Amino acid sequence: MDFLFDNDRPIYVQLVEALRRAIVSGEFGPGARLPSVRELAMQAKVNPNTMQRALAQLEAEGLIYTERTNGKFVSQSPELISAQKSALAELKARAFLEEMEKLGLTPPQVMACLQKIGGEMEWRF
Repeated sequence: MDFLFDNDRPIYVQLVEALRRAIVSGEFGPGARLPSVRELAMQAKVNPNTMQRALAQLEAEGLIYTERTNGKFVSQSPELISAQKSALAELKARAFLEEMEKLGLTPPQVMACLQKIGGEMEWRF
C-alpha cells in the first residue's frame, strides 16, 4: 500500500482516505485482518498515534472493527462496503466534473473525452 501525502490537508484525513480506498477496492477484503497500527504507521512513515486516529475514524464509520486481542479487521458487510464505494465514486466524479466545468467543457465534450480515453485504456476488470 502506497501512501502519498500533500500539505494541504491533515495527514490523518489522508490516511483515512487511503485506507478507505484500500478497503472498497478490495485490497483489504471483507473480514481481512489489517496490519498492526505500528506496521501501518511504519509503511506510511507517520506517528503511530496519527495512524491510530485514522483507524479510529474508520472504526466509527463501521468499516473496520477491533477484536480485543486479535487486532483490527475489515467489516464483513458487503452493503456497507458497497455504500462506501458508491459514496467515494460520487465524490470523485463530482470533483472531476467540477474541474471539467472550470475548463469550459460542455457535457458532450466531457463524454467524448471519456469515451476516447476509455477506448485507449486497458481496463483491469
